[in-house]
Amino acid sequence: MATPQKEWGPCAHQSPLQDHLAQLGVTDVRGVELMHLVKTLANTYEAIMAERLRSEQLSAPRWRLLLRLFFEEQQGKPSLSPTALSRSQSVSKNTISAHLRSLEEQGWILRELDPADRRSFRIRLTEAGRALVQETAPVHVDFLNQLASGLSPEETRQLRALLCKLRDSLVSRGLAGRATAQSQAPTEKSGEHL
Repeated sequence: MATPQKEWGPCAHQSPLQDHLAQLGVTDVRGVELMHLVKTLANTYEAIMAERLRSEQLSAPRWRLLLRLFFEEQQGKPSLSPTALSRSQSVSKNTISAHLRSLEEQGWILRELDPADRRSFRIRLTEAGRALVQETAPVHVDFLNQLASGLSPEETRQLRALLCKLRDSLVSRGLAGRATAQSQAPTEKSGEHL
């Protein structure tokens, strides 16, 4: 009888990485394991959504932009600046520009001069973009619910709470060092440049 191979990867009980780190005297690898699992989960989600949206010639980030514009429109904001979209999607201005250019070429958004500041643009959905969101959002939400159907409602609630707690820990501990370093850096007022 063949012995089962040792399972490894982000969901394994003991990974080769844990073994290697133990040789270096590192015994607590919770942070490494959690961050690896979160990254693997995000990559898996992106791959699934890329395949799912391929027929609509739309990437997951561009779909999220259309959805954001639709939600903002529903709240009485018919257009947003590229900067606001960049912040809401946590991507650079260059990345947002590329996404917006593609969505504009596909006829799903319009880029218009901001009447309040003729140096900036405002982004809004076209009728075609709005129709795309209205037609496909229920199907996409149902698909996402199917992907998460392996969890009970209680497990979903617990996981959501834990992920929010992990995000808060990342922000408070991961960004705290950067904020401290920035507050101690010389400023332009003192004649020194960062």
